[in-house]
Amino acid sequence: MTHTVLVAEDDRAIRDSLVRALTLEGYRVRIAADGTQTLAVLAEQRPDALVLDVMMPAPDGLEVCRRLRASGDRTPVLMLTARVEVPDRIAGLDAGADDYLVKPFDVDELFARLRALLRRNQPVQIAESLTVADLRIDPPARRAWRAGQELELSRTEFDLLELLARNAGSVLDQATLYERIWGYDFGPGSKNLAVFIGYLRRKLDRPGMSPLIHTVRGVGYALREP
Repeated sequence: MTHTVLVAEDDRAIRDSLVRALTLEGYRVRIAADGTQTLAVLAEQRPDALVLDVMMPAPDGLEVCRRLRASGDRTPVLMLTARVEVPDRIAGLDAGADDYLVKPFDVDELFARLRALLRRNQPVQIAESLTVADLRIDPPARRAWRAGQELELSRTEFDLLELLARNAGSVLDQATLYERIWGYDFGPGSKNLAVFIGYLRRKLDRPGMSPLIHTVRGVGYALREP
């Protein structure tokens, strides 16, 4: 199956380089040079994935992603950013991005992240629901509830929660979580996993509730009943 990728990047050199690389890799590629063009292309035809630069003009990549998610569009978004600080990356994830890549980047890493996003976007075939304590997950509908209250989860948050729930009681090491969720182990220096675990904890553990996700120092994370 040939996937279509929309490259939204205002730097012409980077945009042209990505178009050449993605085309050689077998993707169909559409392009946009600013936020307005990006939204217009998305309205015309939904791509299979969006490679979105943060620092685009009119509007920027963060606002494009917010509008996309506000409309209910779940197209996988790989955000490109020249900002290396953790708060800047968190801003992209908060806006609804599924993953981010810091410039300058290796094109093979971009391919790996795109493949992981596209795999996760395939139709879910698993029909059963998952229950751990007062947490219930409906994989086909991609919905989850705790104590009867529905959780608002991003694509990556849901995938991570489902994986932990399917292995409830077991400790999953960081390398396994990176491979299963992102399709690529970014090494011990990456903060991506810790950021998403923090997001899940804030959404799962409301005041008065016992924590479900536990850190096993030096190993990884486990979802356990209180």
